[in-house]
Amino acid sequence: LKECEDMLNGVRLIQELSPKSLDQLVSYGERCSVRIVAARLNQIGVPAVAFDSWDVGMLTDSQFGDAKLLPSSEEAIRNAFNNRIDPDVVAVVTGFIAQDPDGKITTLGRGGSDLSATAIGAACGVDEIQVWKDVDGILSADPRLVPDAIPVDDVSYDEASELAYFGAQVLHPIAMQPARKHDIPVRVKNSYNPSAEGTVIKKRQGPAPRLVTAITCKRNIQLLDIESTQMLGAYGFLANVFKDLESNRLSVDVLASSEVSVSLTLDKKQDPEKTIEAVKKLSDYSNVKVKQNRGILTLITDVERSSEVLATAFRVFHSQNIQVEMMSQGASKVNISFVLKENQIEDAILNLHKCFFEDSCCI
Repeated sequence: LKECEDMLNGVRLIQELSPKSLDQLVSYGERCSVRIVAARLNQIGVPAVAFDSWDVGMLTDSQFGDAKLLPSSEEAIRNAFNNRIDPDVVAVVTGFIAQDPDGKITTLGRGGSDLSATAIGAACGVDEIQVWKDVDGILSADPRLVPDAIPVDDVSYDEASELAYFGAQVLHPIAMQPARKHDIPVRVKNSYNPSAEGTVIKKRQGPAPRLVTAITCKRNIQLLDIESTQMLGAYGFLANVFKDLESNRLSVDVLASSEVSVSLTLDKKQDPEKTIEAVKKLSDYSNVKVKQNRGILTLITDVERSSEVLATAFRVFHSQNIQVEMMSQGASKVNISFVLKENQIEDAILNLHKCFFEDSCCI
């Protein structure tokens, strides 16, 4: 704590906080927490020892704020638990933080605590990794929006990745990589309801046991309709579009294209100045329409049954007078995405959930 106090005084004096210094500062809370938890476990008769993650082999690159685990970490973690850590005590290890090869503290970015857990579990070859959240596993929809959302027993790694990307509060795709590599199931449990079974994320053999696994959405999206004004072949037009997006470091969520036009979505969290610059460049060879206040509604489903899913979805949209402005499927084998006006997203999700999960369809 004295070290933390000295750092804060230094920041106060120089009025500057670099990413490297920020990573060290935010590490103190985690490092204090594991020591408190270990002390309490020992107090109630459970032998425990606190460890900083680098003491058990967690090493990263030097990208402060969003560091990546080094490939050598897996072997280092395995050696630490096999040779240096007493198997009869509970190891309470810091999550979210690690060190680079120079001994500087780094943070792992979004999903970092979950990644710490899966990296250690995968390296040790455990039977199951458990990640504790504040809901009963992965739900069929956001319970804040759909009161009758139900827990999903199991999902595949691909389904969990798509859910996370399109807004569901589950494991970040990066956090699943170590478990997926070693085919270790990850169970998502509820800290406030330990008796609930939770959801198991695992490799699935064969088709999904249900038509739709879950419904999720991503809000605050911009839709760009880009139509070529030049006689370019599809390869020339699309190449120019993605070159201009890449030069402004803009990533696309979903897209649909034809010979001389493409529709795509951009998250408004991205730099607005970069978006304006990209639209300006695109306008040199195309007509660009920017539509604000859109949302992406995503059905996690087996696309081999897409005809059945789409038949129900479009009947719901028609009955509720919901206009689909864009649809994307095929690139991923587990999702179908629709771009809608943001003010229609909630009605769409509520009515789709009734059809796919509640047997009270409006059609």
